[in-house]
Amino acid sequence: VSACDLEKELFIEGFEDYDDTKKVRYQVERDALVIDGKIETMITPYDRSFNAKSLGNRAMTIFAGPLFNFILAILIFTALAFVQGGVPSTDNTLGNVLPDGAAAAAGLEKGDEVLSINGKETNSWADIVQNVSENPGKTLDFKVDRDGKTQDIDVTPASQKENGKEVGKIGVETPMDSSFTAKITNGFTQTWSWIVQIFTILGNMFTGGFSLDMLNGPVGIYTSTQQVVQYGFMTVLNWTAVLSINLGIVNLLPLPALDGGRLMFFLYELVRGKPIDPKKEGIIHFAGFALLMILMILVTWNDIQRAFF
Repeated sequence: VSACDLEKELFIEGFEDYDDTKKVRYQVERDALVIDGKIETMITPYDRSFNAKSLGNRAMTIFAGPLFNFILAILIFTALAFVQGGVPSTDNTLGNVLPDGAAAAAGLEKGDEVLSINGKETNSWADIVQNVSENPGKTLDFKVDRDGKTQDIDVTPASQKENGKEVGKIGVETPMDSSFTAKITNGFTQTWSWIVQIFTILGNMFTGGFSLDMLNGPVGIYTSTQQVVQYGFMTVLNWTAVLSINLGIVNLLPLPALDGGRLMFFLYELVRGKPIDPKKEGIIHFAGFALLMILMILVTWNDIQRAFF
């Protein structure tokens, strides 16, 4: 074989029977196979290759990986909403009232709308929790709407210790929104909420000082997963969705060797009008990959120290 092109012109050229005078040229079919022992590999004509596609198609191909991480999280959160019979509501209505709690003893009932506590208006479940938590052992005046009638009910939150601090508890569960719309949209709202939280944490890492303790490697994730498993299958599913979102975001960071780094090169190509030299891009990706591996080793070692020492 003296020459060949298996990408554009699709030919093999050479000499037959080791005779320099018998030069021949064969056209190669587009679906030809290269056979090396027992391994068969189909050739890739240039027009079918990744680099031959439009900039938009290449960008979408790279973005597809992180996108499916987010889609998986949406599906998990949506499924959890249906299995659990609804999603936590943020309104100022009481959920299930536990029979042995302060709320039940005072006469509060599931579905009561809490209008105010000690004269302070309550517009959300968070307002109720805050008022109760901040007043352990103190009698509170709950103004509630029950079936269209307003009532004043005195409730004395029980005192419980959480993280070394006394907080008030009245034995009421978070209200649930069981509407079909709430269940369907839960996947999107939960995923978006986690995306915002993770980007906020990333921002704080760079503005508030970076520490290896802020990161978890394989050992740290394994340790956290062991703890999550103790709370049941539903919690594991929730944890899986959160990990999937984390993976998607990390892949989109504009760092060499990651999908985000590839997308940055596509942006450079869009602005400049032509791609960066492949050799230079390869060097940058290699350097980025090496730095990521060093960071992974440091994070893993830090995880091991935290877990076992």
